[in-house]
Amino acid sequence: MKKRIAAVLLSGAMAVCTLAGCGSDSKETSADNGGSKGGGTTISILASQDWIYDAEMELGKQFEEETGIKVDYQIVPSDQYYNLLMTKLNSGEGPDIFGGQSGTYDLLSQYNITENAIDLSGEPWAEYYNEFAKEQTSAEGTLYGATYFDTTTDYYMIYNKSIFEENGVTEPATFAEFEKACGKLLDKGITPVYEPVGDGWHHVMWFCEIGGKYEELVPDIVDKLNNNEVNFADVPEFKEALDQLNDLAQKGYFGDNYLSDEYADLPAIMGSGEYAMTIAKPGSIAEIVEASGGTYTEDDFGMFLIPTLDNDVLNEHPCGPSRFIYSGSKHIDEAKQYLEYITTKDSIQHMIDNEPKVENLPYEAGQEPAYSEATQKFLDSFEKKGVVFQDSIKYLNPQWTELGQDIVSMFIGDMTSEEVLKQIDSRRATQAGAAGDEAWQ
Repeated sequence: MKKRIAAVLLSGAMAVCTLAGCGSDSKETSADNGGSKGGGTTISILASQDWIYDAEMELGKQFEEETGIKVDYQIVPSDQYYNLLMTKLNSGEGPDIFGGQSGTYDLLSQYNITENAIDLSGEPWAEYYNEFAKEQTSAEGTLYGATYFDTTTDYYMIYNKSIFEENGVTEPATFAEFEKACGKLLDKGITPVYEPVGDGWHHVMWFCEIGGKYEELVPDIVDKLNNNEVNFADVPEFKEALDQLNDLAQKGYFGDNYLSDEYADLPAIMGSGEYAMTIAKPGSIAEIVEASGGTYTEDDFGMFLIPTLDNDVLNEHPCGPSRFIYSGSKHIDEAKQYLEYITTKDSIQHMIDNEPKVENLPYEAGQEPAYSEATQKFLDSFEKKGVVFQDSIKYLNPQWTELGQDIVSMFIGDMTSEEVLKQIDSRRATQAGAAGDEAWQ
């Protein structure tokens, strides 16, 4: 089991972690990363909550020891991040490196990437960067970003097999079976699903992650949406998915405090045995087991797909939090050194070995992935695979936070599922207009 590193504490509008020098092991870096270059310089990295792990901060300490360049990690709550980032970029006061979600459709419309970031096509790590990840961090044929997130697996339903067995519940294959399992668990005094809505992003996955199922049920839906030939509000399957999600909340399957529950508490909550299921990446199982204090082993947990619309298509999510160097940075060379440092074989292996959520990174640097046998078996068990909607649909991912707010409004009865879909369409039209998308003219 991977070593668990203490979680970063986030409070207020921003928690700033400034790293001082400390001892380190050597890393595979180029001669350009020698000790004196950049000495005395501090580079700033602005990122959303949960985008930078403790293991990367350890690398930052080692980077400073080897180069003399200090790293100032500025972590912002996810629901405030985008507005703060764009305010800084638009005012000419951007950080040296900023975090952003990759996605070919979003880089131009959301981040104005050709103006706000520099060309990274010639960087050493670009040679062994995963081709699809490279495509999703490029715009107009130019590479602007480096994805630093495990995009080799995605979010699935993680369930406690021991709790299921003790309460006569079996792994569901349909949404009806899933609701039946939830009802049975709730009757036994166990909250069925830990759904941390408080962070503003997690609950949106129930709707967006099943893109492959939508494609199966509605032929050519991706092309039709991207060419503005159909609206979200026109598709009954989208309404059904939202209604199913709302039904889970209304029946109490997310517990009493789901609107304020937070993602950071997921390992401890699941490790307590109070909840039976959650949505998480496979690597989170190791965190849950450690948080259980010996109550559970990794064998006590299993996985199945997010069950809305009887989903049976494995979700693939090639996009993720990425690093971009601000075009207005006064420390571009030092920022490039940092990206080169964290993408070496040794640094990637450090991330794999020390962060449970990272089982691999999208680089072919000779690292050894950490997929468990159960995870590999799960991934290999699906013939049908599909890309999540936030990666394949124009102007959807940029409104993730607003969509999350609308779904909360649906949960509390202030909006209907139809109104949520109309809001998606309205925001897409606004973003398409701003981008000059001819399909919306």
